Amino acid sequence: GAGLKKQSRFKLWRFVQRFAIAFLMILLCVPFFFLLLYKLEFVHPVSTLMVRDWLNGTGVKRQWVELDDMAPVLYQSVMMSEDGKFCQHSGVDWGALNDVIEDAIDGERTRGASTITMQLVKNLFLWPDRSFLRKGLEIPYALMTDFILGKRRVMEIYLNLVELDKGVFGAEAAANHYFKRSSAKLTRRQAALLAVTLPNPKKRNSAKPTRSMRRMAGVVEKRARSSGAYIGCIKG
Repeated sequence: GAGLKKQSRFKLWRFVQRFAIAFLMILLCVPFFFLLLYKLEFVHPVSTLMVRDWLNGTGVKRQWVELDDMAPVLYQSVMMSEDGKFCQHSGVDWGALNDVIEDAIDGERTRGASTITMQLVKNLFLWPDRSFLRKGLEIPYALMTDFILGKRRVMEIYLNLVELDKGVFGAEAAANHYFKRSSAKLTRRQAALLAVTLPNPKKRNSAKPTRSMRRMAGVVEKRARSSGAYIGCIKG
């Protein structure tokens, strides 16, 4: 009796282990194969939020534009606003992440540590609601994405996927939506306003910026002007 119960528990534990390993392999392998596909320039990925809106029937505005056909001030502003070390890290800013963990341990209010690459993998493969599971997956996915796609392709896909208003995805659609012009024609201030809209597009309007948004955009605009040493990995 006792021996049979012990053997049954062992078999159950082995089954759980194998299931967990198989599940983990799926979680890692599926994005890997998609990223190999997304490395191809003619492939235009969609985000999980775009799929959600299509399924809900709410409509999606997105027009794919290559990075070279966008105004350089756009990716300069986005990088200076969202991820100033984009060209230095390998998908994860470990220093910023360690600071967040230490703040959380100390009971302090944490700030965001998501890099552009981590935001991209969230848009490509994960869900918008915050959780420890999602954050845990973002890290290996971001490392994998940076290694497979490279910096220019990461930035290109990110700027074509990011949501900038309800149902408005990507820089080209946002430039038309807010400023009635293409992303290639954006001014420095317009690019900076789009960049500061990114963290909260549901509450921020690039075309009707609040005083706080104008102040933040001014800071981003100044940083973008002197961003030459930071954006070398994006230049063609």
